[in-house]
Amino acid sequence: MFYVYVLRSATDDGLYIGYSANLRRRFAKHIDGASLATSYRGPWKLIYYEAYLEQADALGRERYLKSGSGRGFLQAQLKYYLKKHPLLATA
Repeated sequence: MFYVYVLRSATDDGLYIGYSANLRRRFAKHIDGASLATSYRGPWKLIYYEAYLEQADALGRERYLKSGSGRGFLQAQLKYYLKKHPLLATA
């Protein structure tokens, strides 16, 4: 399986979109600060993921979600979650 996932930063309420063939291991790296792209914005919470059988499909979806249209889709898809769970940390 191949995964496209969305993390939410408790520091700045920002979203991070990523891809992995091993979601548990990749998420653990984000939590431990071992991922260069996210080490300075943690802690992180996994709020959304999709699973794909084909790697090319997952990579295409990741690319889409990182685009302007894709980010709009995520805001609509996660509308109720984001409303129900506002950022708790103060910046």
